[in-house]
Amino acid sequence: MTDLPRRHQRARGPEGVRHGRLPRRRAGIAVLKVLAGALVVAVVSIGSVAAYAVWDVTRSIKTGVHLQALPGQTPIPQDIPNVGALPGGVNLLLAGTDSRSDLGGIYNSADEQDASSGAGNNDVTMLLHIAQDHKSMMVVSFPRDLMVRIPDCPGPNGGTIDGSSYAQFNTALSRGGLNCVVATVSKMTGLSIPFAAVINFNGVSAMSDAVGGVTVCLASPVTDKYTNPPLDLPAGQNTIVGDVALSFLRSRHGVGDGSDLGRISNQQVFLSALARKVVDGGVLSNPVQLYALAKAAVSNITPSDTLTNPTTLVQIALALKDTGLQNMVFVQYPAVTDPDNPNRVVPQVSAANALNQALVNDQPVKLTGSTGRAAEDPTATASPAPDAGGQPSPATPGTPAAPATPGATDPAAGAAVELPSTITGQTAAQQTCTKGND
Repeated sequence: MTDLPRRHQRARGPEGVRHGRLPRRRAGIAVLKVLAGALVVAVVSIGSVAAYAVWDVTRSIKTGVHLQALPGQTPIPQDIPNVGALPGGVNLLLAGTDSRSDLGGIYNSADEQDASSGAGNNDVTMLLHIAQDHKSMMVVSFPRDLMVRIPDCPGPNGGTIDGSSYAQFNTALSRGGLNCVVATVSKMTGLSIPFAAVINFNGVSAMSDAVGGVTVCLASPVTDKYTNPPLDLPAGQNTIVGDVALSFLRSRHGVGDGSDLGRISNQQVFLSALARKVVDGGVLSNPVQLYALAKAAVSNITPSDTLTNPTTLVQIALALKDTGLQNMVFVQYPAVTDPDNPNRVVPQVSAANALNQALVNDQPVKLTGSTGRAAEDPTATASPAPDAGGQPSPATPGTPAAPATPGATDPAAGAAVELPSTITGQTAAQQTCTKGND
């Protein structure tokens, strides 16, 4: 980054000496003028920084992917409202590609390029849902090995990509691009998704750099020689950044039971720690840091055309400013072992229906299940629930919550829906720890 051009000022000579005492009224006016001048300089400076930040982020944005509405859905608007200032919810899908194409550096080796190139697979797929009133948020992680129906998808270059009644979820991106991932998740959940992006490995590293690293808790050491770079992290608090953060998020062999489902709960440990840093660290009230995060994102993503305005990303972040960590919930889309293939999973229908209904009805949720295969909460006996006052609801020690009837709600307006105990996850307020793969 280069410095902004400085204004040239005309040199002034010394002013004439004035004798005698100035009237007190004139002294007061002089002070007011100095204060007014300082205020103007401050406002102009802040405006210049913000303007430069917007320009700097804008020049980093790649050409957007136009998201096409599915049959029966309302066409996706091109003029996006100010979601940070106006009432309205957000559905944003993020597809993390495993492609090494054009990344350079450690990914230039023949082994890395052979592992995945081109569009790649959507090995990490998350759906961000922000409620209409901005009082709750849910991030749903979809297992890469989930066997689902992939619908017919709009082709990247026109036409239609044939769907499949039974296919691995993470093939949607290589099959038909970002539109295909959006169409698949939309069909699974019943939601219309107007915002989406594909993010590469470098994007994860850059965003962890932008916040100065993320401190995660490890209940036991995490080692994984299969990541690049390899992981060798001791138990306890670890601040991870850059490529180490990426390896931590990608690790399967080093966490939990070595499965993709364990990796999801490990990612939730990281994301909840990141949310705490962004919220408690004042990032949401600092426009310069917000635009730094936006730049880290747009420099390494292929966005939908609804996200090509960098201010939209900032406005989406601002929609969470007053949500509260206890009302930010991370869940794994419920799945069970595929009866036809022990190495794959299929949706757990009743739990999936309950989750989908809460999403479509824009309802806050209460978790009753565990934190997942690779995470543990050393302090809590149950997940805190959002309530009307925005504070965690205390759990009765030793009393497990009963599984909820799908779609069941408290009659009170805005009350949380109890999700079935088979749905794992955590809130951002829970300071969980990753369990290493022993």
